[in-house]
Amino acid sequence: MGLNESKGNMYPWITHTWNTVKGACPHDCSYCYMKRFGQQKSVHFDKKELKTDFGAGNFIFVGSSCDMFANTIPIEWILETLRKCIGSPGNKYLFQTKNPGAFMSIQKVGYWRPNICTTIETNRWYPEIMHNSPRPEERAECMGMFSAYPRYVTIEPIIDFDLPKMVELIKRCNPAQVNIGADSGRNSLPEPHFDKVLELMDQLKGFTTIAEKKNLDRLRRK
Repeated sequence: MGLNESKGNMYPWITHTWNTVKGACPHDCSYCYMKRFGQQKSVHFDKKELKTDFGAGNFIFVGSSCDMFANTIPIEWILETLRKCIGSPGNKYLFQTKNPGAFMSIQKVGYWRPNICTTIETNRWYPEIMHNSPRPEERAECMGMFSAYPRYVTIEPIIDFDLPKMVELIKRCNPAQVNIGADSGRNSLPEPHFDKVLELMDQLKGFTTIAEKKNLDRLRRK
């Protein structure tokens, strides 16, 4: 089996995606792009993916279609996935989750420092949007525990926020980079005005690097 080439609205530095945990994500966020493909199977572990040839020199987003670190995912699924990655050290890896406390599992497979990322769409709690996800302040608190790892934050889709509180949450994560993007799925989310987004970016640039995703252009044109 081979890796899936990165397509669509993916981070530009990601070359491939790979998923062992598949099916309906336990977080059930209302805007999840996977919902566009109709009813999903229940979450499951695809053991066949462990036979994938990773090659070398790739930057692989592991778990791009389902949050493999969600609280209800069996720890052994996570560990088998991590062992496969650590067995191919010739690549770079990105792990992204809304439950960064589960990054503790990375330490169970040996000394290893992959790139880790959490999503913080807003500082506010929108239960009708985020459903089963940890609250944004919980995500920021957990990211602060992993100072030895290259850390990133993704604000996508950006949802209306309170500027001082949002900046403080991101600062607590101490990210090397913050990726900012808008909703690509026409999910009628409560979005901020682009002037507010610009102000957020201006303040974040005081302590981290900003990467704007292409889909942010839609807010710019409003």
